[in-house]
Amino acid sequence: MGKGNIGVHSQQKQRYICHVCEQTFSVRKGTLFFRLRTDPKTVLLVIALLVYGCPVQAIVQAFGLDERTVRDWWQRAGRHCQVFHERLVEETQLDLGQVQADEIKAKTQRGPLWIAMAIMVSTRLWLGGAVSPDRDTALLKEMAAQVRAMALCRPLLIAVDGLNTYLTVFRDAFRTGIPRLPGQIGRMTLVEWPNIAIVQVIKSKQTGIWNIRRVIVQGAQAMIAQLLETTQGGGMINTAYIERLNATFRQRLACLFGRTRHLAR
Repeated sequence: MGKGNIGVHSQQKQRYICHVCEQTFSVRKGTLFFRLRTDPKTVLLVIALLVYGCPVQAIVQAFGLDERTVRDWWQRAGRHCQVFHERLVEETQLDLGQVQADEIKAKTQRGPLWIAMAIMVSTRLWLGGAVSPDRDTALLKEMAAQVRAMALCRPLLIAVDGLNTYLTVFRDAFRTGIPRLPGQIGRMTLVEWPNIAIVQVIKSKQTGIWNIRRVIVQGAQAMIAQLLETTQGGGMINTAYIERLNATFRQRLACLFGRTRHLAR
């Protein structure tokens, strides 16, 4: 892309051509609508209804579609979004500044699933997530590894809730192995990244009143204050940004509601 090798092959058939390999391809190549004969507006409308919890049977009745067609579109959308995110986000290294992490529960036909997610505060960029039936260390490790793969070695503030597993997981993730010298025996030495700060927002409720404690687990207070100023314009240690994202997901995805009959498949 961007090399001047792509030209129009047919306006009527909506096809392009690569002047290097002389291959032609559809304008929908690499999109959700590739090789679909249905109007893209209809496909997007059906996906929007599915996201908001509209039953598949109701969509079939309203649009005159086959149930297998609706489910195929839904799966296509999920696969396309995943590939899109992996290509444009997970393969990019960023100066994250501040990352907030949290988990959310989804209800499925086979029982609940936990989704651990992370967000870059300064840009509100969703960095990715991991899914598991259990809210355990393996789930958080997978999510932390995604954050580690995208992070440049810069000062970084990580804000999490009161789940102590986060502390071990992020400390282990942000370490670099130094190989042994020739002739030395044993495993490589793991060195923690410099300027990594970890803070916790611990919430507890007593007699109907919320009590919030902000704890600095790792890092200098001056560096934390500077990162807060840079990434969110100052203020206190918080996890408000990831919680706001969770609330948005709950609003847009019916299977993430606290009490819902719309179970994910």
